[in-house]
Amino acid sequence: MLGLTCARPAAVLTAGAAVAATALLTAPSSVAASSATVPRPVIGGTPTTTDEYPFVMQLTDAFGRQFCGGTLVTSTKVVTAAHCVARAVPGGVRVVGGRTFLDGTDGTVSEVSRIWVDPGYLGATGGGDVAVLTLSTPMPYAVAKYVSPADTDVYTPGTTARVLGWGTTAVNGPSSNQLRTATVPITSDAECQNAYGSDFVASDMVCAGHPSGGVDTCQGDSGGPLLVGGVLAGITSWGIGCAEPGYPGVYTRMTAFSDRVTAQLDP
Repeated sequence: MLGLTCARPAAVLTAGAAVAATALLTAPSSVAASSATVPRPVIGGTPTTTDEYPFVMQLTDAFGRQFCGGTLVTSTKVVTAAHCVARAVPGGVRVVGGRTFLDGTDGTVSEVSRIWVDPGYLGATGGGDVAVLTLSTPMPYAVAKYVSPADTDVYTPGTTARVLGWGTTAVNGPSSNQLRTATVPITSDAECQNAYGSDFVASDMVCAGHPSGGVDTCQGDSGGPLLVGGVLAGITSWGIGCAEPGYPGVYTRMTAFSDRVTAQLDP
């Protein structure tokens, strides 16, 4: 999958309906012409539960098909990636909490009443890949804290971060029915710049992954959390392939957007 620039949802919503696709094949102007833009379970991870991580949400279409993840930050607000919902309408999105298995029927399902997408979102590998969903039904689960603009030390290279999701276990492979998790180290901005060139915007993005690859988020994990010390520090965004050596996953740098997220938390 080298040379394939990946944003990481499993499907793209438009006009309130899910397009049955795992790839969005329109390359943004910020990506080299040889790259194709596609959407990104946690490769190399282990099964876990929503009892362990109650703030991890599924994003589904109106028919219950999961396409992205999200993080509950208040009982009615979910932080996710802009590329998951930028072309969606609220009536076409559902948020599912407290459901470890994709084929489960437990938990709480809420419709979405409002979608806020960061106004600086540029599409695909552009900056501003953050969105906030307002839920019609409050979620009865513990919420996650998220970083403040001053918490830049969470991105110190080598810091252990945790990722979670229901995405594919290999590039273009099957989704994981059960929530999975893995740990990856934060990489330096220089390493990320070396991997992705000008597509990596250090002010808006942070990378995490092992130099040898093998552990990563993948398609369907988009919008899910990158946790440092149990606090939301990033949002699964994009990368080249999944778990490729030399190509760490790219995450939205939450410190750059936490004030804007906080501004969306009023009812």
